Amino acid sequence: MAAPHRLDPPCYAVVLSIDEKSQIQALDRTQPGLPLKPGKCGTMTHDYKRNGTTTLFAALNTLDGTVVGRCMSKHTRKEFIRFLAAVERAVPAGKVIHAIVDNYATHSHPKVLASLADHPRWVFHFTPTSASWINAVEGFFVIVTRRSIRRGVFKSVPDLQDAIARYIRAHNKAAKPVVWTKPASTIFAKLDRLPAPSE
Repeated sequence: MAAPHRLDPPCYAVVLSIDEKSQIQALDRTQPGLPLKPGKCGTMTHDYKRNGTTTLFAALNTLDGTVVGRCMSKHTRKEFIRFLAAVERAVPAGKVIHAIVDNYATHSHPKVLASLADHPRWVFHFTPTSASWINAVEGFFVIVTRRSIRRGVFKSVPDLQDAIARYIRAHNKAAKPVVWTKPASTIFAKLDRLPAPSE
């Protein structure tokens, strides 16, 4: 189902950057942290209690920066297919969906590809091996971790999932398009300066 890579998607298409962030821990600190104050850093204890994990599936619309996200208990092909169905419902009818995904085995599982055969408006584009960083949703995972998860206190997995859902709703209200700050020529020039790999 992979299609040739294009720099400009066809008209009436939606380009989505899709991936999952697995094993997000619901951590409960053993003592309350102290808030940030003038002249004082915020604090939190080094020890914590683990209350389970969740996996965040996310599809970032590269045109407007909005995100469709779902938390699930696992990240197998079954959950991925369920997530794709949720994305399908969120994208207006008549739009072709170009999905940028990495080479994780779940994304190219035969049953995933078979389910896509029943939904012809999906076109998958796989990033090269070890290059999932070019997938824009990875930047969203960094932001949600920094702003909603890392310093959070979560008594349970549902608490963690609620916090993530609230963050996605707030993000979507002020979403902005994804903009690469470096032109491709600058990135390639840096790669050319790297030493050749040893044989």
